[in-house]
Amino acid sequence: MKRRLDKAIEESFRKSSLWLNKVEEDCRTGKVFLTIRDNLIDIYYRGGRLFRYDKMGFKTHLKYASVITSVADDKDYLTERQLSNFKLSSDFESNYLRIKENCSNYSGNEASGISDVYHKHSYLSSGNVVVLDIEVSFESLDEKNKQDRIDFILLNKSTRTLQFIEAKHFSNKEIWSVSTPKVINQLQRYEKQIKKRKTEILSEYAEYVRILNRLFGISLPEPIDLDPKVTLLIFGFDNDQKTGRLKTLIHESLEYRGVKKYFIGNIKKVNPVNIWNSKVL
Repeated sequence: MKRRLDKAIEESFRKSSLWLNKVEEDCRTGKVFLTIRDNLIDIYYRGGRLFRYDKMGFKTHLKYASVITSVADDKDYLTERQLSNFKLSSDFESNYLRIKENCSNYSGNEASGISDVYHKHSYLSSGNVVVLDIEVSFESLDEKNKQDRIDFILLNKSTRTLQFIEAKHFSNKEIWSVSTPKVINQLQRYEKQIKKRKTEILSEYAEYVRILNRLFGISLPEPIDLDPKVTLLIFGFDNDQKTGRLKTLIHESLEYRGVKKYFIGNIKKVNPVNIWNSKVL
C-alpha cells in the first residue's frame, strides 16, 4: 500500500482548473472526499469514486461521464428526432454537477451510508477524531483472497493514532449466520494485516498526511501508532431490529465475543468519537 505522489503529479494537480474551480471547494465543505494512492489521487462522492487523477490528468467512469448537453433548449425528455440536437459532454468542469449526480445514483445503501461519515467528518473537519482515508486495500495474506479492503480509517489527532473501521449495513448477509458469520473471518484477516504491516502503514500514512497538509494548507499530525483491533460498525436498523435480531444474533452472540463493535441506526447521526471509544465485549 503506497500513499505517495511524485512532485510532478502533485504540482500539475494543484494547477488544474477542475481542482481550482470545483474540487477544492467541495473538499473543504465536505461534499467530496480526496484520497492519495500510489501516484494517484482518488476523489469520492456519495459512495462512488467521482474522479481519479494521475499523470494523464482527470478520469471518471463512463457511466458518470455520460452527460447529454443540448445545442438547443434544455429538456428533461426528448423524442427520437430531437436526439440529434443533443451531444455528449466533453468537459468535466462545466458538467461537474451532473457528473456528481450520476455518480451518486450508482451507490448502494452501504456505500452511501459510509459516505455520510467521511463527508461530515473528513480530515478537514474540526473534530479530534476524523476520517483519514477510505477503501483501504492490502494485498491479501490469504491465497483465497486477492485483496483485503477495509472501509475507512480514523485518525485521533491528540493521540496521533489510527483505527481501522469495517462498516456493514444491517441488511448485509455477511454479518448474519447461525454459525460463524463471514465478517468474523474478514476482521481476523484485517487484524493480521495490521499487525504484520504496522511499520509500513504508519510510514505511508505519515507521507499521506504530509501531502494533505500541503494540498490544503492544514496541520494534521502524522500518526505514530495504530489500534490493533478493527472496529465493526453496524448501521441502518430501526428500534425493533435493535432490540430483536441485532441484540440476540450479534450483541449477545458468542461468535462476536472479542470483536470491537459499534451499533447505530441512523448513520447520519454518528459521532466518530463514539466509534473510537467502542469496547471489546
